[in-house]
Amino acid sequence: MKTSEINFKVLLDSNNVPDHIQWDATDKPDPGMTDTKSISISLWDHTQKNTLRIDLWTKDMPVDEMKRFYIDCLGGLGQSILTSTGDETMSAEVNALCERLAKYLAAQK
Repeated sequence: MKTSEINFKVLLDSNNVPDHIQWDATDKPDPGMTDTKSISISLWDHTQKNTLRIDLWTKDMPVDEMKRFYIDCLGGLGQSILTSTGDETMSAEVNALCERLAKYLAAQK
């Protein structure tokens, strides 16, 4: 059986705000730590029947990029819903929300 690991390294400032985030994974094409400005991790707790979340972003993450990041996350969830459950309606609703939010962001520019 194969083992795969994903690692995050977060450098915090004196107020415990992320200053620098890096990640690495055993199956990543390029070896070594890679910089990122934001991570969002969701874990399903099957015992409590709820989601545990870790959302971190560096203090220099631009707000417009943060909004785009979350639209992309939602779009990924829409695809995951389709892949994991086959529920085309739920997936389409999430994708439609992403399209509306992308238009909203475009109109703000």
